[in-house]
Amino acid sequence: MQQDPGSTFELDESELEETFSRSAGPGGQHVNKVSTRVVLRHIPTGLQVAVQEGRSQSANRRKARELLREMILERARERKLAQQNEGEKKRRQKAIRPPKVKRRILENKRRRSETKARRKKSFSRDD
Repeated sequence: MQQDPGSTFELDESELEETFSRSAGPGGQHVNKVSTRVVLRHIPTGLQVAVQEGRSQSANRRKARELLREMILERARERKLAQQNEGEKKRRQKAIRPPKVKRRILENKRRRSETKARRKKSFSRDD
């Protein structure tokens, strides 16, 4: 199995904005009294993650960092793939068609044009 090149990517703490608030849902009195919900925002990209899965703030902080890291890596992969696709598209557009293929395409266009012209004549009415 090939290792992901972004697997060594680490979040820079100076680029993160972290806020805490009280969670909602199960967890009893603990989640009502302690700020266990973690909202983590990556300032350069504007991506934001909110985690309130556990009763522990430290566990939620770890989970938020994992999720944010995965989101940043996924966005980078998508950007790279889009660039590759764009390059492939340009390469295909610039490719020269073989003469035989070009002749066949033009022949099909001509035939289609004639068919449409015949239809137009048959539907024309002289009043």
